[in-house]
Parts: sequence; structure tokens; C-alpha cells
Amino acid sequence: MKATITSIELKGPLTFFALSSKAFRIIKQLKATNCKDFKKKGIWTKHYTMTLWNNEAELKEFAKSGAHLEAMKVSSQIAKEIKTINIDTTALPNWEEPIILLESGKVFKY
Repeated sequence: MKATITSIELKGPLTFFALSSKAFRIIKQLKATNCKDFKKKGIWTKHYTMTLWNNEAELKEFAKSGAHLEAMKVSSQIAKEIKTINIDTTALPNWEEPIILLESGKVFKY
């Protein structure tokens, strides 16, 4: 199984409202997929998500479609930095480990 772990650092506290709008649509999209598990947490300008998928093909299909794709196209408008990493796992870990793993992840700075 594959998990995607992502962090987003917003440009400022007011961009939280734009993030929330996008996140609502992305979660709706996520519920219509074969995603096995989902976790999110965040406060103020730093937010994290984790999703668990049967395989990388399902993960990529979700990431490159629908509300998620639309949000990625405009992410530079609200995000200062996005970090992401994919790992092989059978279950989503607790939050401490993924936050450390993100330090070696792919970084998008705007």
C-alpha cells in the first residue's frame, strides 16, 4: 500500500479561508475514491494530510484529477511551501513520524 503525506504552509492567516474552500471539495472527491484511510491536522498557517491507497496508480489518479488537480493549479496563490512524500506502509502512522519524514520529501516553494 502507498501513503502520501503532505504539509502546506500558507502565505498568511487570511489564506486559510481559501484553503478551507479547496479542502472541502477535495475531501468530497476523496470520499468517492478507494482511499483506505485519511488523516488531517493543522492550525493557523501550517496544515498536514495523510492518505492511504491500495497502490500508486490510485494515488496518482486522485492527485491528477478533479478538485485536487484544480487546487494544485492555484496552490501558489495561497501556499508559501508545500512538502510531500510517498511511503510504503500498511497503515497511516501517528503524526510524529510523518512530520519528520517530510523533511526529506519533495518541496515546492512559491
